[in-house]
Amino acid sequence: MIARLGRAIENLCERPGPNDPGGPRDGVTMTVPIVALNQVSAARCDWLVPGLLKEKVQCLAKSLPQKLRHRLGPLPEFAKKFVAATPPADVPLDDAIARYVRNELNIVVPADAFRPETLPEHLSINFRVVDEHGRQLAMGRNLVALRTDLGERAVEQFSAIAKPAAARRGITAWDFGELQEIMEVRQGNQTFVGYPALIDRGAAVDLELLDSPETAAVEHHKGLRRLFMLQLREQTRYLEKNLPGLRDMALRFAAIGDAGDLKDQLVAAAFDRACMGDPLPHTAAEFAQRCEEARTRLVLIAQEIARLVGAILTEHQALAKKLQAAKAFSEVVRDIEAQLARLLPKDFVLATPYERLQHFPRYLKAAGLRLDKLRGDPVRDARLQAEYTPLEQAWLREDVKQRRLGTRDPQLDQVRWLLEELRVQLFAQELRTPVPVSAKRLQKLWQTLRRS
Repeated sequence: MIARLGRAIENLCERPGPNDPGGPRDGVTMTVPIVALNQVSAARCDWLVPGLLKEKVQCLAKSLPQKLRHRLGPLPEFAKKFVAATPPADVPLDDAIARYVRNELNIVVPADAFRPETLPEHLSINFRVVDEHGRQLAMGRNLVALRTDLGERAVEQFSAIAKPAAARRGITAWDFGELQEIMEVRQGNQTFVGYPALIDRGAAVDLELLDSPETAAVEHHKGLRRLFMLQLREQTRYLEKNLPGLRDMALRFAAIGDAGDLKDQLVAAAFDRACMGDPLPHTAAEFAQRCEEARTRLVLIAQEIARLVGAILTEHQALAKKLQAAKAFSEVVRDIEAQLARLLPKDFVLATPYERLQHFPRYLKAAGLRLDKLRGDPVRDARLQAEYTPLEQAWLREDVKQRRLGTRDPQLDQVRWLLEELRVQLFAQELRTPVPVSAKRLQKLWQTLRRS
């Protein structure tokens, strides 16, 4: 896949000649049909083309702090060895360099040590987006900005050519044969890859071909869950009317969202646990078997989730009162409020894996115990916060970076939950953690993940 992607990038890229406007130092331009805009890999494009890769690696190495940079040796030689040893991959180039340095030289490069903003402009691909007639729609080196401006139009264009290949409307039962992972669609002499997905329309689902594997995975999960709910209508109706403790939960949830949304999340979360385990069904027989397995378990699972969410909301309510009383300690209050914003967004019931959701009452109780101890020893709290903050900031920077590039390393989520456990270990040790955790252990894990 990476090799095919690399060849595709080579074919779409052009490097100006000496007589062209701007000359060769303008770098490379990738001509992207708008229908393929959302399929371009930002991480893979970070590697440019072979003719410019060595120069970019050398410039990135030069952007490191002096103490790190000098340990790499002569930068032209370093860049040459890296390019020879490291084939292009669908990961950001600076991540690949950091892993190479760790593996080959045993030097740890922090996540934010590189300064790509200092690189010459020609070391970033210039994206030229064209319509179906080859007319230029936009040009720029910021792929995210281009997608922001033209992404919806790209989806519409792709949908227009993909409809004849896979689109079906108003599906309420699995009657469309085997669901393929990818499909090819043609427009003129060009071939594009599409990703089949079921799309949730409420009373039914549609089968569509989407232009992004990430978008397809998200939408298909929601659409397939809806199809299970339609197939198991009786169970769905029962859950909607008989969720235990819903009225009390809704009152406590009011600070986060509305009661109707909470009920929908609880029902959907029950179907997720009962029906949506990997591997997802790809045939009618697999779907039918999953329905039968879930039919007798759904109510018990929903009750279990409702009890857990009730406990979470109770702890959240108690913590909110303690935060009000601790306003004098503004920095600690801001830190805990930021923690709560990450843990409890409006969709936390459905967005959080159940195995992690089970730990939320302990996380919230730990934050409350921290506030209880704060007045007696604010110096201790500040010392522990200083130990924790650099690890959290490193995670936040990497999280922002991966979201910008449209990638997601599952190991980053592992670090995120270990950071929550570290909070418990530092500020409320008496609550215990399911695995040993410390700032030193987490720092070592972070370094391991950076070089893997």
